[in-house]
Amino acid sequence: MIDPKLNQTPEQIARDRIDARLRAAGWAVQTAAGIDHSAGAGVAVREYQTAVGPADYALFADRRALGVVEAKPDAWGEKITTVEQQSAGYAAAELRWVKNSEPLPFIYEATGQITRFTDCRDPKPRSREVFTFHQPQTLLEWSGQTRSFRAGLQDLPPLNTEGLRDCQVAAITRLENSLREDRPRALVQMATGSGKTFTAITQVYRLLKHAGARRVLFLVDTKNLGEQAEQEFMAYVPNDDSRKFTELYTVQRLTSSFISPHAQVCICTIQRMYSILKGEPLSDGAEDEHPAERSGLRREPLPVVYNATVPPEFFDVVIIDECHRSIYNLWRQVIEYFDSFLVGLTATPDARTYGFFQKNVVSEYTHEKAVADGVNVGNEVYLIETKVSLQGGRIAARQMVEKRERQTRAKRWERQDTDEDFTAKQLDRSVVVPDQIRTVIRAFREKLPEIFPGRQEVPKTLIFAKTDSHADDIIQIVRQEFGERNDFCRKITHQADNPKSVLADFRNAYYPRIAVTVDMIATGTDVKPLECLLFLRDVKSANYFEQMKGRGTRVVKADDLKKVTPSATAKTHYVIVDAVGVTRSVKTASQPLDTKPSIPFKDLAMEVMMGATDEDTVSSLAARLARLERQLGPGEQARITEKAGRPLRSITRDLFDAIDADRIETLARQSTGQDDPDEPALDAARDRLVTDAARVLTGELITLLDTIRRDHEQTVAHEILDEVESAGWAGDVTQNAQAIADDFESWLTENRDRIQALSIYFTQPARRAQVTYRMIKDLLATLRTDRPRLAPAHVWRAYAHLDEFKGETPISELTQLVALIRRVAGLDERLTPNEDRVRRNFQNWVLRRHSGAGEKFSDPQMAWLRMIRDHVATSIRIEPEDLDFAPFDAQGGLGRMYALFGPGYADVMDEMNEALSA
Repeated sequence: MIDPKLNQTPEQIARDRIDARLRAAGWAVQTAAGIDHSAGAGVAVREYQTAVGPADYALFADRRALGVVEAKPDAWGEKITTVEQQSAGYAAAELRWVKNSEPLPFIYEATGQITRFTDCRDPKPRSREVFTFHQPQTLLEWSGQTRSFRAGLQDLPPLNTEGLRDCQVAAITRLENSLREDRPRALVQMATGSGKTFTAITQVYRLLKHAGARRVLFLVDTKNLGEQAEQEFMAYVPNDDSRKFTELYTVQRLTSSFISPHAQVCICTIQRMYSILKGEPLSDGAEDEHPAERSGLRREPLPVVYNATVPPEFFDVVIIDECHRSIYNLWRQVIEYFDSFLVGLTATPDARTYGFFQKNVVSEYTHEKAVADGVNVGNEVYLIETKVSLQGGRIAARQMVEKRERQTRAKRWERQDTDEDFTAKQLDRSVVVPDQIRTVIRAFREKLPEIFPGRQEVPKTLIFAKTDSHADDIIQIVRQEFGERNDFCRKITHQADNPKSVLADFRNAYYPRIAVTVDMIATGTDVKPLECLLFLRDVKSANYFEQMKGRGTRVVKADDLKKVTPSATAKTHYVIVDAVGVTRSVKTASQPLDTKPSIPFKDLAMEVMMGATDEDTVSSLAARLARLERQLGPGEQARITEKAGRPLRSITRDLFDAIDADRIETLARQSTGQDDPDEPALDAARDRLVTDAARVLTGELITLLDTIRRDHEQTVAHEILDEVESAGWAGDVTQNAQAIADDFESWLTENRDRIQALSIYFTQPARRAQVTYRMIKDLLATLRTDRPRLAPAHVWRAYAHLDEFKGETPISELTQLVALIRRVAGLDERLTPNEDRVRRNFQNWVLRRHSGAGEKFSDPQMAWLRMIRDHVATSIRIEPEDLDFAPFDAQGGLGRMYALFGPGYADVMDEMNEALSA
């Protein structure tokens, strides 16, 4: 029997597909002669008569006419917008048997492939492509509203800016302008630490309260980020209400497929949302790692089908956190499923980001602007280079080496058969040199006084390791080198025990001082007291590196910093300690080649051997082989070469060449004689190239490769010793120091007439004895607010280099600042610690008093004067009321001063202030 569908016209085929989509969305499809409103929540009536002709479909719900659908064959897809006037005419016309005084509000144009929708209630009705038809209940609900969501956006009240940073005000204002203009996608680029999530929550609050938004999706790509976002929603208090966000609206972080019908905000990973839409369970660990941490990604979007439980209209707005990394290849269709405004949040957009969000950038707040505004702190780079990390090394023949299984840590010892060279890239992957790690950590420990002057404890430091195995090696060596307990250095990775608890302690408690991670807190995690990032792994992705650096850029209040780092006075900058050349290596934005990471290596190789020639499979196999080739030592390379008859690198290169577009086109032109080969010719050429490249693959070779890949061990070379080649600040130190000095001098000059202490030092030096502790403290507070990068300790280091100062750095920021001001004002020719100058001036003053026939101080008086000298050295000036406090109060205070110096004690104090301030 012949299938009647084989004789269908293109329009009939399209109608069948449209019928199927309507039914899936909950519409009962009927003919005009057989209308039955009880057949479902809504009915779609074919060929419904209007005053201007029959509409292809008229949509009814609760017996009310709501909209029309104009159907066209698939070939009309490229010109579907030309049908809008026709469909609008049907919506505006009188319907047979229906008394509709107003045009119907909802209009669709559809083919078998696409659906476009116009909401005539909008201020400027504009058609948009939607995944499929909206559900009857949705259109019925919308029709009963006094205004559409887009109309509500026009009525947003002025933004209350209290408690918001300028960059947040600008982002929200421009985003709301974008929403009012009905621009479907918008990108918010804000530097790490500048409050992207707070900005987003403020926007969500305004949309829910003032614009009539029903439901917002906050989309993340790791569980960790979802938990962090949930905490921020819970802590958020709007500036026009005393209640918390979660007291006003229901926030649900999705941990299963159940979505509460009462939730106004859903926080969900993109992985879980995909599983919900597909109706499939989510595998364990799928939400733990974001795509930048995985070995490879697919290049084609994951297929998404209609889900009646979560229809496309379910969310009014989708906010995509860290939108630079997860939405383009693997999950794009998940996001485009929703008939929603899409708002992206990122600190590091790339070309894909700008393209996806249609170049609608509503906020461009860069790290440089954030540092200038005091929202973020900048960084300095300190390089530690060792011989092994620069050059690799050689494991000598007959040397006893430890062989360690990477995951289980099981050990065995064997004698090295031949000399084996290894490169720096193989370190801590196939070859472990404990002394290389030890040398770096020891150099870091020894250089800490130079990197962080005046610190009594190790600043909060995050070490980036290559693997979990590498992280374990680092932790053990850090504890040994610092002579510290277990809590001093802890691991924070997905594989670690209770990483959330360790992260909370790292953020809020004294211990751990040092945390080691691979990827878990490399991005998106807020640890404000973090002041040092130590890189023991290189990073090739430019965006990923910027995200990793962002862990250190967060601003923290001085009091909060002192709670976890007591000897710190303020977080003025953070330091990148580069022990692997990460700040110098070339960074790329290239995409992974392994598009089938879930397929086992052996299966992938067998597919190609058995004839698979598609680009994704070949590309994935070649990418796996390239990764394996970089891990192999000479012995393993030789085994593969012997079995295959050629090196693994050659096999890999041939596979890549076989899917190279230029080679394929060249062969296709040669084979067919076509100047512009068609698709069949190109496919045939690719098949031929891949078949030739795959001839080397045999079952035995694949088994050997798989065995080497699975059983690949680390060689632990205990006898190789490393040494520091260099350790110091990156870049031209003199040039950097001069830039800081120039910046500091400019700020002093700009403020010399505004700030009293500066005015005295620069224009009235004879009055410098009148400068008080309070004046300098106020000056320091102003400097911290205006230019946090110009912290006295930071500027001191610059001048110390320029003046070749070799002495100890003063601990007090106040006395550092006084010495620096005197240096800039020309009162001191070279950098001179305040304590040294005061002691010298005191000695000269006493000598002058004791010279000739003048009155000489007694021993009790001298002891008292030395106490005053030490007080002035740290507190700038002595006042009578200071005698009521330590150390004077314990020696009798003002009464003792009077007893020693009589009624002229005040003159002695004034004379000392004058002399010691010289």
